[in-house]
Amino acid sequence: MKSSHLDNIPSTPGKFKMDKPNYNNNNRLRWHYSYLAKLTFWSFIFLGLIFIFFFKSPTSPSPIPNSSNPSSDLSRRSLKTRSWGGPEWEKRVKSSSKIRSKTGFSVLVTGAAGFVGTHVSAALKRRGDGVLGLDNFNDYYDPTLKRARQALLERSGIYIVEGDINDAVLLTKLFEVVHFTHVMHLAAQAGVRYAMENPKSYIHSNIAGFVNLLEVCKNVNPQPAIVWASSSSVYGLNTKVPFSEKDRTDQPASLYAATKKAGEEIAHTYNHIYGLSLTGLRFFTVYGPWGRPDMAYFFFTKDILKGKTIPIFESANHGTVARDFTYIDDIVKGCLGALDTAEKSTGSGGKKKGAAQLRVINLGNTSPVPVSNLVSILEKLLKVKAKRRVMKLPRNGDVPFTHANISFAQREFGYKPTTDLQTGLKKFVRWYVSYYGSGKKSDH
Repeated sequence: MKSSHLDNIPSTPGKFKMDKPNYNNNNRLRWHYSYLAKLTFWSFIFLGLIFIFFFKSPTSPSPIPNSSNPSSDLSRRSLKTRSWGGPEWEKRVKSSSKIRSKTGFSVLVTGAAGFVGTHVSAALKRRGDGVLGLDNFNDYYDPTLKRARQALLERSGIYIVEGDINDAVLLTKLFEVVHFTHVMHLAAQAGVRYAMENPKSYIHSNIAGFVNLLEVCKNVNPQPAIVWASSSSVYGLNTKVPFSEKDRTDQPASLYAATKKAGEEIAHTYNHIYGLSLTGLRFFTVYGPWGRPDMAYFFFTKDILKGKTIPIFESANHGTVARDFTYIDDIVKGCLGALDTAEKSTGSGGKKKGAAQLRVINLGNTSPVPVSNLVSILEKLLKVKAKRRVMKLPRNGDVPFTHANISFAQREFGYKPTTDLQTGLKKFVRWYVSYYGSGKKSDH
């Protein structure tokens, strides 16, 4: 490093060239040792003060921050211990992840308190796999529903770690405690319309979070096989039906769809460079008990029971809006099928050793149903006449129709949906009424 010209300026101008000293070497040494002794003394005093300040501070609760003193507890926040870790925590993680069948897997399920995550976790546990959940319990929709799902899983012996997929330290720790053979990555920011309100949340979860997970997985030895949730939304403005995995997916109609498509490209990159085994599942309008309140079938049920008007959208020229509604049990079968046929990753410690499996698979019902028919079925099941209001499909990212070609899933693991919309909605309504009640006093 080059020295600055300021380094050559004397500290006391006019005395840069010193005269011959008027003290001998002994005096110089005596002064030197005296200086060192004082320096050592004050250093110990300083270190002692630091120790007292940081390690002997009062243990009384931190004051609640307020508008007049918003930083009153910042120092305590910086010293606050993390909410995970320790012997008891590791014991719960290991117990939940313990394999209980001879051919079982050890699976990390992200988004385990979500709709699909809860059902997949429960199914894996029932067949003897070790299952550990991870969820950040965000408030995109009512967190109490997620907590209720968490309680449901805990009764089955499944522990959900509360944390974010963007937390690399936490993910790394989980893989240190448990050698997961598979990751079922279902954590994501869902919803097409919400992307117009909070676009950053989609980048944070669906892109940054996915990359962070893959970064941790690529460095694990051995690397896990990864199955993750893409979406039928990637087909965007396609008009060719049914949608096939070979169709173009470069015309997303929403930011949500764009982030899911980006995820598929990111998966390709990590498969190519690091040898990670990756299977993306394109879900088609999943519905059923314990579902998401932002989905049409869910809030239609709520509003019909409360006597509110519900919007029935139609596409251009009074066209029908239809969806390939897929019951949750069929989606779970597809998820487990993809997991069972996922090949091992070929990398080790971030280095690829051979070609690895890379798949994208549709999971749908292959029977698109007009949304107006969905409402008619709900009317019969709820025994309440819906107040309908026909509206044009808004330009918010929704597409007129979805229709899955599932032939690839059938070839890969014998995927065959068995639940029609009438049967599936009957099961959903039964759950809804038992969970929320059926009267107007029920506030959702």
